[in-house]
Amino acid sequence: MLKHLLVGLAAFGLSTLTVAAPVEGQDYTVLDTPVKTQVDDNQIEVTGVFWYGCPHCYNLEEPLNAWVAELPDDVTFNRLPATMGDTWVKHAFAYYAAENLGIVDEMHDDFFEALHEQGKRLTDPDDIAAFFSNYGVSEEDALSALNSFGVKSQVSKANTRMRDMELMGVPALVVDGRYVISPSSAGSLSNMPLIAGSLIEQIREEHGAAANDNSQTDTTEVNNQE
Repeated sequence: MLKHLLVGLAAFGLSTLTVAAPVEGQDYTVLDTPVKTQVDDNQIEVTGVFWYGCPHCYNLEEPLNAWVAELPDDVTFNRLPATMGDTWVKHAFAYYAAENLGIVDEMHDDFFEALHEQGKRLTDPDDIAAFFSNYGVSEEDALSALNSFGVKSQVSKANTRMRDMELMGVPALVVDGRYVISPSSAGSLSNMPLIAGSLIEQIREEHGAAANDNSQTDTTEVNNQE
């Protein structure tokens, strides 16, 4: 019920909905060593970590997509396919191959549905290539992408990044390379984006305070020089 309510509220600015003062160690955890973000300094990064075969990841997609669609300009959302097992890695290859072929936005939700609604496995490269052909890509090009050095490198980097995030399961939302939100910490899948929204507000306030401190320092230096 909450999932459908959140989706219905998307038109009214779902990204602005938050939970009051999320509590560290209860609603989210903090990484001992922050992970370097992949966005500009004026951006706040949210990373959605998932596995196509995970039913909880599949159920999170609807409220998460509605939330992402309403994010303000200073927030960047990135997806990170998890690599915790052989099948996971094969699906990570599929994700990055689709990204390199320019079809990831079209096929992402359909890939989830093929696994969870149609009972497909989509682990064999030929099967993945045939699936990609539904999006205007030749099977030959799909196989080439799946086997490319670039995609292998992306999967390797995803594996390293996931280890650095100290993740033990999915789905997870990692905010600003520091804060990790899981279904258990959030209390429900639908709460995960709301807690992320509250953390984004906190980070935005931190950025504002830092900017004010820098401005005051610059003013003091100018006055001293005079």
